[in-house]
Amino acid sequence: DWTPVVATFGGIEMALVPPGCFTMGHTEGRRDERPEHEICFDHAFWIDRTEVTNGQYGSEGHFTGENHPRENLTWMEARDFCVAHGGRLPTEAEWEYAARGPDNPLYPWGDELDLSMLVFDRNQPGQTADVGSKPDGSSWVGAVDMAGNVFEWVNSIYARYPYDASDGREDASDTTSLRVYRGGNLSYLDYAADSTMRFRMSPDERDWFVGFRCARDFE
Repeated sequence: DWTPVVATFGGIEMALVPPGCFTMGHTEGRRDERPEHEICFDHAFWIDRTEVTNGQYGSEGHFTGENHPRENLTWMEARDFCVAHGGRLPTEAEWEYAARGPDNPLYPWGDELDLSMLVFDRNQPGQTADVGSKPDGSSWVGAVDMAGNVFEWVNSIYARYPYDASDGREDASDTTSLRVYRGGNLSYLDYAADSTMRFRMSPDERDWFVGFRCARDFE
């Protein structure tokens, strides 16, 4: 029943994510998505409505176009951009909550994979697209492209579930541990489009299909 609330910070639109609880993970997913467990947020936070674009970042990644998502950057570069703009990378719990919400659908739009709701190899072969090109696939808070287009770095160090924000996995100063990226797209559609899927990569690696979005605390 949440009505999306969007505000602009430094020229970048952010969606408000209200306090609440959701079930993180997926019992029928891969081993690192288990066990399912409840995560609650006592405070609201903001998350970028779209992936950070080439235009917002100030340079292009592998794919050109001002409104295409900025990719091919390290975790540190994504982290530093968010901090420089008054925010931070979202935790993987925040990211999944913003994608799924308290009703816990498997995809941002519901429990069934709808191929018209995301950018992937069948409708954008080997390419990204302008952010927000699939508005009907937006999440409950109004965030778009949380499935498809590019994967997204989050702040979290890759670690086993249950998720615990206080166990060191949210240490933003650690530049060696594997970091999580989320949001299925392109050739990984067959098993990566759902909102519970987790991937990991070294923070100093780059990939053509890994971008990011920022979060910030609600004040």
